Amino acid sequence: MDLAIFDLDNTLLTDDSDYLWGCFLVEQKLVDKQFYQQKNDYFYQQYQKGELNIQEYLQFALQILTRYELTTLNTLHQQFMNEKIIPIIAPKTQQLLDKHRKKNDYLLIITATNLFITAPIADYLYVDDIIAPIPEIKDQRYTGNIIGIPSFQEGKVLRLQDYLQEHPELSMKNSYFYSDSHNDIALLNIVQHPVAVDPDEKLHQYAQQQHWQIISLRH
Repeated sequence: MDLAIFDLDNTLLTDDSDYLWGCFLVEQKLVDKQFYQQKNDYFYQQYQKGELNIQEYLQFALQILTRYELTTLNTLHQQFMNEKIIPIIAPKTQQLLDKHRKKNDYLLIITATNLFITAPIADYLYVDDIIAPIPEIKDQRYTGNIIGIPSFQEGKVLRLQDYLQEHPELSMKNSYFYSDSHNDIALLNIVQHPVAVDPDEKLHQYAQQQHWQIISLRH
């Protein structure tokens, strides 16, 4: 099967699920508002600049998960989905996913946002699978640690290569990758059909130079 790969935040979604989870925690009074909002804003700005220290960020983002049992976290996530995520699914997202389904492509999300946040979103969108940073669970609790390589920048390429070794039925021969972010240029460069989706300024310039397709899922 041919691969149709999708970034999640600001691509299939019109906002950033990781950032919105932080905002949601603040609204639910589960974290110190001033400290958490400040850190959340800081890391998001670093991401936009392409300067994010992914290990430092994940350490910050996963700490809150260690405080609660899985059942509590899952209940919170369902509320988060209803309030924050479903309203920001881009207007043309399902249309794009359906186009690839009709071609019998394998739909794969690759995201730098951790699996706790993103796995239920992938399920909601009915994609085949997701590659995301994997939070460690021991004795039915999150530890705050990550298993393996975070799927960010070059890490997305490495995780995809590992995934393809585990799934020999999948082919890069006619592969697509849709993304909004210059952080994803490494992965965009190795697919057959790179597509910039509502791209940031750096990716927009790069895509034009490379004569890549540029589309919007918002309009």
